[in-house]
Amino acid sequence: MLSRRNFLTCCSLATFGLWSRFSRFEMMSAFAQGLYDYRALVCVFLFGGNDGNNLVVPLSQSAYDSYTRVRGNLALPASSLVPIITPANTVYGLHPNLNALAPLFNTGNLAILANVGTLVAPITRTQYESRSAPVPVNLFSHSDQQLQWQTSITNGLGSTGWGGRIADTVLKSGLNGPSSFPSFVSLSGNAMQGIGNHTDPGIFTTAGPVGLSGFNSGGAARARHEAFQQILAFDSGLSLVQAANSTVSNGLSDSATLAKAMAGAPALRTIFPKTTLAAQLEEVAKVIQVRNELGIHRQIFFCSLGGFDTHSNQINDQASLLAQLGACLAAFFEATLELGISDSVTTFTESDFGRTFQPNSNRGTDHAWGNHHLILGGKVSGGDIYGTFPQLELSGPDDADNRGRWIPTTSLDQYGATLASWFGVSNSDLISVFPNLSQFDRINLGFLKT
Repeated sequence: MLSRRNFLTCCSLATFGLWSRFSRFEMMSAFAQGLYDYRALVCVFLFGGNDGNNLVVPLSQSAYDSYTRVRGNLALPASSLVPIITPANTVYGLHPNLNALAPLFNTGNLAILANVGTLVAPITRTQYESRSAPVPVNLFSHSDQQLQWQTSITNGLGSTGWGGRIADTVLKSGLNGPSSFPSFVSLSGNAMQGIGNHTDPGIFTTAGPVGLSGFNSGGAARARHEAFQQILAFDSGLSLVQAANSTVSNGLSDSATLAKAMAGAPALRTIFPKTTLAAQLEEVAKVIQVRNELGIHRQIFFCSLGGFDTHSNQINDQASLLAQLGACLAAFFEATLELGISDSVTTFTESDFGRTFQPNSNRGTDHAWGNHHLILGGKVSGGDIYGTFPQLELSGPDDADNRGRWIPTTSLDQYGATLASWFGVSNSDLISVFPNLSQFDRINLGFLKT
């Protein structure tokens, strides 16, 4: 028997735009007791493995000397970096093409989480070398690490994502009341991160709601439409067919719901860049704009930008990608200000893994482990770098080998749990969302205000 969730996982459903929605069950009376405040998490996944070593660079003389000594032809000139200063008066430099984000760091709306990655439990270089502590399966593999970042399951292939499991808790608690619109929406195709035990992600395109076309008021068109609806409602007894019919039917319903909600919405004044990521984030802003019409109070969005597998020509390729990222994130934050909900939306980055501190022979870098990530929003305790920045030394205490593959000092579970706590997930539910969380001493990293 093929479940609807597994059907979504196996099949590409982008053709019909917005597809699936929550199962309707376990609705509690909490919604009837009063309206909840709105909160949204917006994930921007950087596919390919962004090089965090050039995302943010320490500018103290000794640390920068270590950086240039090893990075060689990939080292960014200190004069080109955009300086940011932490409360401890430690100076770092953002990649020059992230200059649009520097003002947000200075106003406390942007934080950086250093050296975070997939972990089973805390691990040292000695333990890694002696294989005396468990590590995530298939480290340095794109497909495996992309899945682990989206599922937080590090010892195998998870069947649900941590965003979907968060959506399950929303469903269980009734935070979204009677709304049938999906709590998890992907603008980037099928996303494992949004699949829960009782939740399927909604998927739609940057073109907005997409429904059926070719039907008008004519008799033949009405007959075709009625026949199609009968096909969707027909009980064939075949699990795969029923799953497909249900998925299409739900998707069309959700598309119609969104189209109706958006029909009367004014155009956004915020100007977004003309890029693929910007189109995704602009569509997210439009969906958030009609949150009241949708009757929804908790939403998670998934967007992505690819091309970060920079084994060669990294300086130019990463510069182009980060220029897009910085401009898009800044525009999206501006849109949340326009909508008056900047305190209600937190945007964050994920990526497969970091990249080697030491360049390869092709003016690029190779697959690594720990990485630095960005968190942006009105409730971010920004203007600071959280976690522990790695010691920039080959074969040093933070290196998994001799090329600067940083062993994460903060886990994905801690990162996600901090986001989930702000979103409204209770402490008792965090362990079910992040199974490895109990292995780490600190659950909340403190980069978000309640």
